[in-house]
Amino acid sequence: MENGESSYRRFLAGDNDGLAEIIRMYRDGLILFLNGFTNDIDAAEELAEDVFVKIAVKKPTFKGKASFKTWLYAIGKNEALQQIRKKKITYVPLDELCEVPSEYDALDVCILKSERDRTLHRCMFSLRSEYHQVLWLYYFEELSVREIAIVMKKSAHNIETLLYRARKALKTELEKEGFEYEEY
Repeated sequence: MENGESSYRRFLAGDNDGLAEIIRMYRDGLILFLNGFTNDIDAAEELAEDVFVKIAVKKPTFKGKASFKTWLYAIGKNEALQQIRKKKITYVPLDELCEVPSEYDALDVCILKSERDRTLHRCMFSLRSEYHQVLWLYYFEELSVREIAIVMKKSAHNIETLLYRARKALKTELEKEGFEYEEY
């Protein structure tokens, strides 16, 4: 699978399809990542659009020190923090957003999964911002510790420690919600 770097180079060379490919590849993941800052999917979508507009108009230099995805998410994080400082982001609880079950899924399984997912997201959002961010990047975006360190502007060792503490805090929050862990 292409990593976005060549699409960006093609875009910079004048091929607008390169930008369209970048948007197609990274839009959904970027929105979900930014939702961790905004707690509002609509605001996260607007932020993602701002990120894509920024790379389309300002054409920042991708130096290749990290993966293209890491670079793009770092731009997104900076954009989100800038909007939060300006107080342009409003809060909508994640619990208000629910997934409509597929007609092919058994209703009881779908309801349990939906409730489990909402509980997981609620618990993640109740954690410190850094904990939520590191868990999201590691588990949902599948970035490496090194890539997360670049996005969060910390050392790899700090990220490993943060990831350990975030897992522990999430486990505590999930246990408060009634989750039980089986010993294997």
